[in-house]
Amino acid sequence: MLKRFIFFATVLLFSCGKKTEKTKPILSSITESIYASGTVKSDQQYQAFATVNGIIQDIFVQEGDTVKKGEAILSIVNDAQRLSKENAELAASFAGMNSNQGKLNDAQQSIELALHKMKNDSTLLTRQQNLWQQNIGSKVELEQRELAYQNSKSALYSARLKYEDLNRQLVLNAAQSQKNLQISSELASDFTLRSNIDGVVYNLPKKKGELVGAQAPLAIIGDAQHFVLEMQVDEYDILKVQTGMKVLVTMDSYKGKVFEAVVSKIDPLMNERSKTFVVEATFVEPPKLLYPNVSFEANIIMQQKEKALLIPRNYLVNDSFVLKSNDEKVAVKTGLKDYKMIEIISGIGADDELKNPTK
Repeated sequence: MLKRFIFFATVLLFSCGKKTEKTKPILSSITESIYASGTVKSDQQYQAFATVNGIIQDIFVQEGDTVKKGEAILSIVNDAQRLSKENAELAASFAGMNSNQGKLNDAQQSIELALHKMKNDSTLLTRQQNLWQQNIGSKVELEQRELAYQNSKSALYSARLKYEDLNRQLVLNAAQSQKNLQISSELASDFTLRSNIDGVVYNLPKKKGELVGAQAPLAIIGDAQHFVLEMQVDEYDILKVQTGMKVLVTMDSYKGKVFEAVVSKIDPLMNERSKTFVVEATFVEPPKLLYPNVSFEANIIMQQKEKALLIPRNYLVNDSFVLKSNDEKVAVKTGLKDYKMIEIISGIGADDELKNPTK
């Protein structure tokens, strides 16, 4: 609860060896809040993991360096993958259309030769038919010319079909080899860890030459200009919290200072172990210098009232009664409360003297 000190008058009466503590309600301000603790996180802060196993070959940045999105952080060496990529490059070069243009040229020449032969056989057939109409030549010669024309026509069709089949096969081989090269290159890119954001490298837990895998983070990267307050709120209080609520924040690194923030996000999934929900807030005016994982304490402001009739919480009996100095038990209606005081809406007035039921 928000730490607010309210002074009130008490009267100690001694009778028969026993002390009685009494007080009167006071008119003062009160703030009802929910206490929460947490850590400061850099905006977009994340742990960077590799998706492959290997040995760190090079580290291109240092802790505290500013990086751009896509910039290389470190590289992991794997000879098998390197050789696989080189093999894919050779296969792509061998299967490329430029490397096989000679085959297509030969097939095109076969088409041109077949076309020339068909035209020549067509001319000879026409001439023989004209002679036959003039009763010159034999039937056998005419049939031979017709057969030669049909054969050359079939040869032209076959040459064109072979060209089309060869072209499709070469295009397919080139496309497949390029896809294999692309896959191999993508796999090879997994061996270079790159930043997903524009930010700062906060931590590099591994060193050059160390064996790494997909289970351990290789870097922590986050935004150096924007920070998020990540709080843990108890499940009993979470339903009271709403986005936009004011948050008062104190940090050990800034002793004596209170910073104002606003609730920006409520994680709807409860942590089953701690029975808490993660609530995020953003600074209204952040400190000039801040680092990730700094701890803080916060009070999420629920309600505030400047003039309220207050009594100490320990003067309340069963959450709805007070005991007057004459031992009369009076029902009261309560309102706001903090860790020490509670508001009385009705039932007693400012002049009523109350007895502490616990004394």
